[in-house]
Amino acid sequence: MEPRAEACADQDRLLQRAATGDAQAWGALLTEHEARLCRMVAFRLDPRLRGRVDAADVVQDAYLGAAAQRADYFALRPSLPLFLWLRGVVANKVLEVHRHHLGTHMRDAAREAGRGRRGAPDATSAALVAHLAGRATGPATAAARAEATARLRDALGAMDEVDREVLAMRHFEQLSNGEAARVLGTQERAAAKRYVRALKRLKDLLAALPGGLTGLK
Repeated sequence: MEPRAEACADQDRLLQRAATGDAQAWGALLTEHEARLCRMVAFRLDPRLRGRVDAADVVQDAYLGAAAQRADYFALRPSLPLFLWLRGVVANKVLEVHRHHLGTHMRDAAREAGRGRRGAPDATSAALVAHLAGRATGPATAAARAEATARLRDALGAMDEVDREVLAMRHFEQLSNGEAARVLGTQERAAAKRYVRALKRLKDLLAALPGGLTGLK
């Protein structure tokens, strides 16, 4: 059996055991997805909370809720991969953390993007700005950097919300085209095309900013 097929078979066996209430199997499944989910939280977490809230702690808190809800997941299986179900649980926990610490009412951007909303700045746009500006090698002065960041924020705000979301999921969360398509409720081929188009547009926007806010590869 090829390594990938063997890994899938191993996960199926774990899922079957977890469905019967095997806590050890359930824990092994959670551990398998923890690093990807921590990466998602690190990207999605509001910059004001970095240093105050640890991504791993958010994931562990979400896992407590997931354990209580796992019967809901097994009622959906096999139509929904476990990782995507866990990602939804963790995303809700991130929104809860934002509301608790910041008193905000942030939307689930992926859900809204799947409904075809356009243009309005959201948590995804803020996360993109924070990460892209944080990677910048220029501009040299604080004023020039602030201007470049403001222009980047305006440019991202003008992008279609689905494009922003597919950029976030594919480039920063490193979801596959298929996973991103499932979250957005679209076809895999369409998600792939949107990603290529959105990435090119964003690179063009970055190149045009003062000092060239590079850092996107």
